[in-house]
Amino acid sequence: MTTDAPRLIRSTRLLDGVEDRIRAEFNAPPPPEQALDTAALLELAHAYQPFAVLVTHTAPLKGADVDALPQSVRLVATVSVGLDHLDVPALLARNIAVSNTPDVLTDCNADLAIMLILAASRRAAEYYTLMKAGWGHALGMGEMLGHRVTGKRLGIVGMGRIGQAVAKRARGFDMSILYHNRRQLDPAEEAGATYFDTLEDMLPHCDILSLHMPGSPTAPPLINARTLGLLPRGSVLVNAARGSLIDEDALIAALRSGQLFAAGLDVFRNEPNPNPALLALPNLFMTPHVGSATLETRTAMGMLALDNVRALAAGKPLPSGVSA
Repeated sequence: MTTDAPRLIRSTRLLDGVEDRIRAEFNAPPPPEQALDTAALLELAHAYQPFAVLVTHTAPLKGADVDALPQSVRLVATVSVGLDHLDVPALLARNIAVSNTPDVLTDCNADLAIMLILAASRRAAEYYTLMKAGWGHALGMGEMLGHRVTGKRLGIVGMGRIGQAVAKRARGFDMSILYHNRRQLDPAEEAGATYFDTLEDMLPHCDILSLHMPGSPTAPPLINARTLGLLPRGSVLVNAARGSLIDEDALIAALRSGQLFAAGLDVFRNEPNPNPALLALPNLFMTPHVGSATLETRTAMGMLALDNVRALAAGKPLPSGVSA
């Protein structure tokens, strides 16, 4: 690669196709053998003086970390759609552009949400545990029964790209779609879904509730003992968005009491070490924050991050820039 190619560093090794493109189109050091934390990323940035920094959640840039970036940095490109690991206003105030990777992970995140809905409703975790133990006895007619998904009322909180993709898939199960959002969608986007102006008004009508909105570690949990109590008894809760959206103590109590029949979680308040009380619940189906974890999607995310680097270096608009 020529010396005038954009200089970049990344906090973690990306997929092979993305690394091949980095070698072909950019000036970059070899990928790290292990994901870098913030201190190691900043040390590399000062040594290499990059034009762009590619990050994931393992190397958050907030507060003093933003101030510590070298003057050479013109773009922080996160290989994620979420931005909670970045201090976007501080970066923009330093005239450092920010980009993320929306859209390309919509389908896989929606697929995972549907998997969580099915797995929680049909007791997949309990069935798997039984089979791993050797099964051993025929199940009676009334033993270990799940809940049918077809025809149920699905409440979606956050009807953005992923929420709409979940609704599209749920219609294949003849589910009725309810949603709460900051604004009502136009009729074409709604596609027959029913809008509720407040979450509290929607919850009593939901057999299944699925969360698809941003979260903040400093904001009060959206789902707490009060809101869980508004759901019909025996409903199902799914969260493939952010762990901060749920009061986990209230969730544990609701799963133990039967207020919730089951839950499916891909995200947790304390990752990667979730509350042991959650892990012990038989009616909780869990995955380790893997909504975008497919070969196709993780490759597309890395490529979009590189597209943003190329665009800024050429003086063109960012394909997926982030504003304040």
